Amino acid sequence: MSLEVQVKNPIIPLDYPDPDVIRVDHTYYMVSTTMHFMPGCEILRSYDLVNWEHAAFVYHKLDSTPAQRLEDGLNIYGKGMWAATIRYHKGKFYLVFATNDTRKTYLYTAEKVEGPWEKSEIKGFYHDSSLLFDDDDRVYLVYGNRDVRLVELESDLSKPKENGINRIIVSDRDNPNLGYEGAHFYKINKKYYLFLIRSLPDRWMRVEGCFVSDSLEGEFVGGDIFIDDRNYCGQGVAQGGIVDTPDGDWYAILFQDHGAVGRIPILLPIKWKDDFPVFGIDGKVPADFTTKSMRPDYIYQPLVGSDNFRTAYVNQYGLAPKWQFNHEPVKSDYRINHEQGYFEITTNKLVNNLLQAPNTLTQRMLFPNCAAEVTINAGQLNDGDITGFSAFQGAYGFVGITKDNGKYYLIMRTKPLDNLNMQSFDENQSVEVEWERFKIAEPIVTFRIEADLWEMKDEVRFLYQKNNQFIQVGPKHKVAFKLDHFTGCRFALFNYSTQEKGGSARFSQFEYYS
Repeated sequence: MSLEVQVKNPIIPLDYPDPDVIRVDHTYYMVSTTMHFMPGCEILRSYDLVNWEHAAFVYHKLDSTPAQRLEDGLNIYGKGMWAATIRYHKGKFYLVFATNDTRKTYLYTAEKVEGPWEKSEIKGFYHDSSLLFDDDDRVYLVYGNRDVRLVELESDLSKPKENGINRIIVSDRDNPNLGYEGAHFYKINKKYYLFLIRSLPDRWMRVEGCFVSDSLEGEFVGGDIFIDDRNYCGQGVAQGGIVDTPDGDWYAILFQDHGAVGRIPILLPIKWKDDFPVFGIDGKVPADFTTKSMRPDYIYQPLVGSDNFRTAYVNQYGLAPKWQFNHEPVKSDYRINHEQGYFEITTNKLVNNLLQAPNTLTQRMLFPNCAAEVTINAGQLNDGDITGFSAFQGAYGFVGITKDNGKYYLIMRTKPLDNLNMQSFDENQSVEVEWERFKIAEPIVTFRIEADLWEMKDEVRFLYQKNNQFIQVGPKHKVAFKLDHFTGCRFALFNYSTQEKGGSARFSQFEYYS
């Protein structure tokens, strides 16, 4: 089997933003932002930089705050963990990230990527940080937005070192759009390299920057080094890690916005000229290039896919790693029947909308289009319960079943976009709209969602099965990536109560189509 692997960008057509990547011997590891989803801080594994599979979740819960558990009307949508840095030093893995809900910086360490991961904190809040172990065993973080700072840490990484280096090394204060952030910091051939993301000042477009210095006390010189949208909707390619191969070749994994489906990893080659990195070829992500595989016969496990819920997984939540909950789940309120093949959610509180529904189970949507089906048994709902299948984002839509005065109804609802401004952190304030409702004789229905995500069309359709045919219910719905959730649209299974807690819904035969 050939060692060469053809690169097809995007290398992962899924929402894996803010990538950082390392190589340990003959294995590459990549970590990505998972925001509010649990389990969180997912690490992927590859042997060729092109094909990737799940390796580990670093945590199954963080601090179990009311917001992280969807309690008291609180949530952490668009918050949670952001932009982790992963490093391997003297036989140990290190992961550092900050969360915008607790305003803390977390340090996780492990001897194996599969864990167990030991949790601690670094005193302070370090946005988009990057960790560097220097040759003299001194350790540093680079972090920040607009003013990008370098801080030296104590040897145990617990806090800034007293009288250690603490200085601004790059500033982009006057940028009316996004100023420099997303640090990735390296020491290569005795020089210090800092990679950053920002927007062009004259228009919204992400670009990659690089600054270099001969010493940590010296001036960091550089600027924007890569401006390319791959001819895709004007969306720039930027922010991510760089890594070398055993043969000494270099690559970068950066992300590119793709609309509602999220921010997707892009691989590009790096050459070095006069000790400065040159990304891509002729300033572009090349359409045709190859990498080498260190295990050419390896079969990768898919990152998304179908599930009959009959396989028992030995992990904290008993589910395949392709699934994540919308927030920290309540384990006593869901169960998996492997013998009969279903996932069941039982409600334990009253909520008034989908976004506050605990134990909502999600999978990423696949670019450029995808579909999924699931069968829902709503026979154990109480009056006022709503269960269904959702295109899950701030402007969500769903098709499902509700019970009213002892009768079952098929419903389709959306929470329409209130505006298309991606840069808004504000929660979508639109009123949920019910487009269709009709009585059904039996509370067992197979539903389907189809998503068209090519060139940011970002439309989803909701369907139900009748007489072995799928029939659209309600209108097409527009979804969108915005900072209120800061994540790509997902398929989601949910059940919540509005009048009486204790109702149950069962989900089976989840089928994923690309």
